[in-house]
Amino acid sequence: MAEKIVSPGVYTRESDQSQITEGPIVVEAAIVGPTTKGPVEEPTIVTSYSDFTSKFGGALESASQRFTFLNNIAANNFFQQGGESLLVVRAVSGSYTTAKTLTAGGAGANNVIKSGSADNLGPFSLATVSKGTINNSESPVLNNVLTSGSKDNIRWEVTEKNDKNGTFNLLIRRGNDTGKDKVILEQYLNLSLDPFSPNYIEQVIGNQTTTVRKDENSDFYTQITGSYPNKSRYVVVNAVTSPTPNYLDAAGVVGGTLPGAYSASLPVVASGSFGGGTGNIGASNFYGDIASGLTGTQGIGPNDYTQSISLLKNKDLYNYNILAIPGVISGLSATHNEVIDTTIAAAEDSGDSLVVFDSVAFGTTDASDLVTEAEKFNTSFAATYWPWLQTEDPELGQRVFVPASVMMPGVYAFNDKSKDPWFAPAGLNRGALPNVIRAEKALTKAERDTLYNGKVNPIATFAGSGVVVFGQKTLQKQASALDRVNVRRLLIALKRFIGGVGTNLVFEQNTTSTRNNFLAQVNPYLESVQQRQGLFAFKVVMDDTNNTPDVVDRNQLVGQVFIQPAKTAEFIILDFNILPTGVEFPS
Repeated sequence: MAEKIVSPGVYTRESDQSQITEGPIVVEAAIVGPTTKGPVEEPTIVTSYSDFTSKFGGALESASQRFTFLNNIAANNFFQQGGESLLVVRAVSGSYTTAKTLTAGGAGANNVIKSGSADNLGPFSLATVSKGTINNSESPVLNNVLTSGSKDNIRWEVTEKNDKNGTFNLLIRRGNDTGKDKVILEQYLNLSLDPFSPNYIEQVIGNQTTTVRKDENSDFYTQITGSYPNKSRYVVVNAVTSPTPNYLDAAGVVGGTLPGAYSASLPVVASGSFGGGTGNIGASNFYGDIASGLTGTQGIGPNDYTQSISLLKNKDLYNYNILAIPGVISGLSATHNEVIDTTIAAAEDSGDSLVVFDSVAFGTTDASDLVTEAEKFNTSFAATYWPWLQTEDPELGQRVFVPASVMMPGVYAFNDKSKDPWFAPAGLNRGALPNVIRAEKALTKAERDTLYNGKVNPIATFAGSGVVVFGQKTLQKQASALDRVNVRRLLIALKRFIGGVGTNLVFEQNTTSTRNNFLAQVNPYLESVQQRQGLFAFKVVMDDTNNTPDVVDRNQLVGQVFIQPAKTAEFIILDFNILPTGVEFPS
């Protein structure tokens, strides 16, 4: 309660303004492609492989066989190599929708059962976060087992309803569990349908949904509807049709216009399933069978990546330094090339990520074919690697061949964890591929030379050392410092930090104090980069020399950052000089 101000004195007040506005999603890498389940075209952060599979699923059954998407293999390798945060965007072909709660037994309307209601239209309904028919578990119940229940879908259960308090418990269970052996994924206790209660179901679980829109510049963005952020990993509240505002009145009596009306609005104790989801992955080609066409790229077409990639362009929302698009291969068709061009253009526009993509299909054996494909691109914001690599499918335990882009995010993650982004993610110290069994082809020295001259990074096989990334060129044609991956990533890191410092100065006074504030943050950071072998030298200028009166009058604050990037030793030259006996060694 506020203090009553009557006599002179000091009066203190409290105003809770601690609600935190979410900042941009900051992760190490991003991958785009199809998955078994999960939100569609909604960038989602995962922090472990188990987190990935819980949100995006495991193996897929297709044409009576089981396969694993390249995104799964990439995510598994990324976290095994020390990666800590990964941004995943699920791309699909066609229309996908969520599944909604069905009444117990799998029949009836899309609502939880309501007490005392003949039509079974319940007081609230849920929708799955994941989209697609895989979320449907509405088949008939036999011995409390859903015949279409699986580890990749879910079921619901209402327990322990309390008419006196107007509360109930809700369980989200795995779709293939049983009544005697429940697998509870999430549990919500003492939920309420009272909008004024702190346990109001929408507030506890969340009710936000996203829709992909296109703006006047033909760029895609997500529009969020719903007042309460989602806290559940599996469901959102689709609707509350029978709210119970002020369930208990001031005297502690159950409210409602008719006796018992409010308590009758509560759901009954029962369990049920989900249904109505649409969108299915048809016949597909996986692993080394990936080719051009719709089914050739794991059940989706190259153009199905475009919208997902466009969503990642907004660097105010998503910060990542590597973007991989496994399954999109430049040598397969012009359409694949167009998707790669779009991805690179997005990286160049934002200036804060490096694109890793593949150039040829499995089975290509001529290094010159790789050079031909690489010649189609000219950018320091992309890199390509070859050959394909054999690894173990994390879901099925089988040995499969995957394109190099599947394994490279893990290499970059290990590089950054052991050193810094401005070190080369290559060589025996940081370019080893421990999860690779063998390369599709053991490259000769001549083939490695051909590839490196053509801006393709070779993946070499060395006796005693295994399979190793042995190149770090970008696809920039002009010879400069930026034709190396480590320098491009150095610039990305510097721009991210220094740009963040500059953002905090927008709308500040253009005075010496503001400029000194900038220098006081940037110079120590660049000194630390220099000490960590990222720079030979640097200089930062933000003073009257570049902020002349006319610049200040235009409301501009100008800073100049001069850097000399450290170069990598890619060519080690050792001269052995044989001298006659008795000759002194040169000093």
